[in-house]
Amino acid sequence: MKAKLLKLIEEQKLNELRKYLETINSADFPSLFEELEEDKILIIYRVLTKEKAAEVFTELDPDMQEKLINYLTDTELKTVVDNLFFDDEVDLIEEMPSNVVKRILKNVKPEDRSVINELLAYPEDTAGTIMTTEFVDLKENMTVKDSFDKIRKIGLDKETIYTCYVLTIDRKIIGVIDVKDLLIADPDSLIKDIMNPNVITVSTLDDQEEVAKMFDKYNFFAIPVVDKEKRLVGIVTIDDAIDVLQEEIQEDFEKMAAVIPNDESYFKTSVFKHARNRIVWLILLMLTSIITGGILDNYESAFVSLPILVSFVPLLMDTGGNCGSQTSTLVIRGFSQDEIRLKDFFKVWWKEIRVAVLVGIVLALVNTLRIFIQYGFDQTKLALVVGLTLVLVVILAKSLGCILPMLAKKLKMDPAIMASPLITTIVDSCSVFVYFQLAVMIFGL
Repeated sequence: MKAKLLKLIEEQKLNELRKYLETINSADFPSLFEELEEDKILIIYRVLTKEKAAEVFTELDPDMQEKLINYLTDTELKTVVDNLFFDDEVDLIEEMPSNVVKRILKNVKPEDRSVINELLAYPEDTAGTIMTTEFVDLKENMTVKDSFDKIRKIGLDKETIYTCYVLTIDRKIIGVIDVKDLLIADPDSLIKDIMNPNVITVSTLDDQEEVAKMFDKYNFFAIPVVDKEKRLVGIVTIDDAIDVLQEEIQEDFEKMAAVIPNDESYFKTSVFKHARNRIVWLILLMLTSIITGGILDNYESAFVSLPILVSFVPLLMDTGGNCGSQTSTLVIRGFSQDEIRLKDFFKVWWKEIRVAVLVGIVLALVNTLRIFIQYGFDQTKLALVVGLTLVLVVILAKSLGCILPMLAKKLKMDPAIMASPLITTIVDSCSVFVYFQLAVMIFGL
């Protein structure tokens, strides 16, 4: 692909180049541009048809978009902006630096600028920020033939034509109809007779993640968005929902790894910013480990009298942390998929307790066998101390792995912040305390 493009550019066969570019999917252009020099990228972009150029532009990362904007003339930039959907224009404006935003807005139609300003005014992470105002609306007294005439007339400028919305004069939504239903209906049928009056809507202020999850639940291609007066003001399309879910998954992964969420990619984030995003949690977790050190100091006489006890501390701490991480990951995933709810607290906890007992017993038996093989069959007390500690630690770890994410959800916090690093730190302290307390009791230290 790259070799052919460069050959066509070198031979200045621009018509052939344009035809060939039309065969390339818009989503493949970002990776293609990464392999080309900037002057070649600009030639390719200028050869594209205006519709294709707009599609390609939305696929590019913000850095490449900014470079292109700086190279394009005002006339070329206006052509690109005019062919973008409103939600893509809003995303572009939010990503660009202020000097670039001024240039973009200068080339936006005055009537479009007011719509963009309205979309930018919605609170962050709400349905209003990801919706587009470009949709097909019909009237209930229209015929199927009238509807197709309207779709043909305005459909090219709409983000989707596959789902149409039936509105009253004051723009309240009373029905929804798919193009498939229109295609198989009699041309003289009235929209009110074939539309679906049971419309599922969301509010402009609804959380964007909850809206995105509805696509999976209802298998929608688009969801209508209404304002406080129940008037249709826009739609959220499935491509925007996928983007939201990807962002939320990335954010959860970062929180679960005790890293402050960052919108920039790994390589575009500076070393200083990477360090800043990680250091806060690392300091907090480091300071909490003082508790574990204090517990060890308190039982110094125990491991001085029986040094072998110290060798099992890493095993117990690692096992507890791993068990807690397993449970917290499953609970957090259950929350994200709406499989687990706060009302299921005791149901989930009781299930994890039973799992913990089974897992703890198996781990204790395996470790007992290991102690007898490594240290001899006379180490019954040691095997008992380590075995009992394992069972108790696993129960504790899995309980915390269940309780802490649910507590975070109850407090309106992201459950992901209660993932492995925090749980591991808490379990470490508890493991050491339980272990040495049992050792003191059973060995009589």
